Amino acid sequence: MIKRGLRRLRRSLRPLWPWLRWGSVALLLAVLLLDLAFPPPLPKQRDTSTLVVARDGSPLRAFADAEGVWRYPASVDQVSPLYLQALLGYEDRWFWRHPGINPVALLRASTQMLGQGRIVSGGSTLTMQVARILDPHTRTPWGKAKQMLRALQLEAHLSKREILTLYLERAPYGGTIEGVEAASWAYLGKPAAQLSHAEAALLAVLPQAPSRLRPDRHPQAAQQARDKVLARMASLGRWSADAVEDARVETVVTRSLRPPLHAALLAQRLHAAQPGQPRIESSIDIDLQRTLEGRLSSYFSTLPERTSAALLVVDNQTLQARAYVGTLNFGDRQRLGHVDMVQAWRSPGSTLKPFLYAMALDDGLIHSESLLVDAPQSFGGYRPGNFDEAFNGPVSAATALRLSLNVPSVDLLDRVGPARFAARLSHAGIQLRFPRGSSPNLSLILGGTGARLEDLVGAFAALNRDGIAGRVRYTDADPVLDRRLVSPGAAWIVREMLEANPRPGQGIDTFDLGGRPRVAWKTGTSYGYRDAWAIGSTRQYTVGVWVGRPDGTPLPGQYGAVTALPLMFEVVDSLPRQGRASAAPPRPASVTQADVCWPTGELASELPAGLCQRRLSAWLLDGSVPPTFAERDARRWQPGRQRYQADLQSGLRLSADCSAPHQAEDREVARWPALLAPWLPQAARAASQLPALAPDCRDDGRQASIALHIDGLNDGASLARAPGAVDGVRLQLRALGSEHDIDWLLDGRWIARTRGAQPFSQRFEQPGRHTLTALASDGAWTQVRFNVVR
Repeated sequence: MIKRGLRRLRRSLRPLWPWLRWGSVALLLAVLLLDLAFPPPLPKQRDTSTLVVARDGSPLRAFADAEGVWRYPASVDQVSPLYLQALLGYEDRWFWRHPGINPVALLRASTQMLGQGRIVSGGSTLTMQVARILDPHTRTPWGKAKQMLRALQLEAHLSKREILTLYLERAPYGGTIEGVEAASWAYLGKPAAQLSHAEAALLAVLPQAPSRLRPDRHPQAAQQARDKVLARMASLGRWSADAVEDARVETVVTRSLRPPLHAALLAQRLHAAQPGQPRIESSIDIDLQRTLEGRLSSYFSTLPERTSAALLVVDNQTLQARAYVGTLNFGDRQRLGHVDMVQAWRSPGSTLKPFLYAMALDDGLIHSESLLVDAPQSFGGYRPGNFDEAFNGPVSAATALRLSLNVPSVDLLDRVGPARFAARLSHAGIQLRFPRGSSPNLSLILGGTGARLEDLVGAFAALNRDGIAGRVRYTDADPVLDRRLVSPGAAWIVREMLEANPRPGQGIDTFDLGGRPRVAWKTGTSYGYRDAWAIGSTRQYTVGVWVGRPDGTPLPGQYGAVTALPLMFEVVDSLPRQGRASAAPPRPASVTQADVCWPTGELASELPAGLCQRRLSAWLLDGSVPPTFAERDARRWQPGRQRYQADLQSGLRLSADCSAPHQAEDREVARWPALLAPWLPQAARAASQLPALAPDCRDDGRQASIALHIDGLNDGASLARAPGAVDGVRLQLRALGSEHDIDWLLDGRWIARTRGAQPFSQRFEQPGRHTLTALASDGAWTQVRFNVVR
């Protein structure tokens, strides 16, 4: 009977088969044409915000899309499994099985609404919610139908994972926050991969009513909605009762909704270099960055207006930046907070001096204790002075570097060559900027050029990288650009010279510094107090600090040692340390230690004891022991060691023409450079002078000298101001006996320069004993001592 019935049915439907067949084809064609005519509004490209993150994935700064929306990249594999469980368990349990719409859920929702007169549960699938996000519609039956059709289109065009990714990135979370990753950072301050049960439930329910449930505005409503999700997860058996009970205890913390803004200028820099990248991973340590941003802001909060500061911390091993603060206060118009001072060209002050001393070591010009002259000198018409306008006379190379003395540094640069020095720095990554049309000259070692903080830090790291400088890296993708700056031995010696410099206010034997890292540090101050620098390098890190005004105006009274150096030491002491990495590296085989003698600079072991007036322990490079430099521009130049014949009985000097016979012997003296005479004790001056000529010997001209005399002030005079006078005693002074340039020093501090017998006026105000020195450029000198009565 059944078979006969089926046969009758087929015979009756046979005339309809062509209509059904072609009708199906027509329907499919219509659906295809409609899909082509009204394609789903899929994003043509990933239009999430550009997110710059720290090395651990924490966001540093997000750049909103063209519509000002904060939308971070996200994927199914990047978010917490707890969030996916809560989302699918609460919103769409059949997501992986339905074709975009769930008829059962729609029928249930409709029945509940008709029976109770209100919406009890939603019937929308996640695919339908994505359709509504991509193509918003009105809340009408036609709008709902459109939403379902769009959902079917999405299922036809995309995989389930792609649809879920669209939801993860675009679900509304209130304000301009879209997507679970942006919401997690905005509301919870953590990535979506690290959510707890309570946090996962909260973020799963927020898109239902983002304005009404925003935890920063309505924490109680948000908590009630979250607990509803927790109850659902417990009833479904997805989460254990204990886990849900613990989650209920967590309160919804009210958090200020603000996009992340750390290392803002570095993030802007990386974003400009990679504008199409949705996620840029930097090398920044987020905890260190936050700490140093706060420290910099509070440390310099009392600086004058329009002042800014910059800070850069670099890992020596990789040259990757761990902290980057380009401005004191990002966005502060008065302080030009938009200007990145890590990249700005500024006068480097004295920060280039360590590289000069290292090059001089490599050239065999000096060892660590070479005798240098810190006295007024002329270098082809260029007459540098020290920062405090005082001179120290005889100094070692190490002392000259630690005290940042200008005259010895200019002397060294003159011997190394400014153009060669600048070329070596450029090769190693320190680009110098000179005024248009000018070339490297002697002033560059005192800051007469332009340099950038990041270049200086990359080069300063060479002191702890065997002389290898490099470009600072900000991402793992940045190329490694290392260049040799100086030899390993020269880098080691200069680092030892700088590390031996005690911290300001701390004596070498006063404090126990065993727990603190050794720091090779150098400060710098540009002309006119425009730039204050402090750069220090430990075994693991190099830290650079700059302080000044971005507009280049002076900042009187602020200089490296006072303004930038204390912060640099604070930063160094707060950096993480590892025992093995912070251990002192072995001394290179090219470096040896030996005793040398002043004034000749020769090895003490190879010099007669009588010629070694001062003995010092020096670091030598490749065994080189260069002698003390020959005197510069001294008309009566004489060698450092002078041989002469002396009478055995009287000790007087003999010349080649003596009228009486003498029993003679060969003797020798070690002479100090003539310009150092005013700073030498009487015993040292006497020991370096030739003895008087025997009366019966004709003058050999070896002691010819110009007698210099100070006119206007007698030796031993006492000066008292006139009764009722407010100012001190003013005198008219001049030097007689030389036609050359005369430098005048008061207690070792430069006060004036005259030519020949040209007079000048000087006021003496400070009570007490003083010494006035007149020093001619040809080495002649004289001085008077006087007293100013109170």
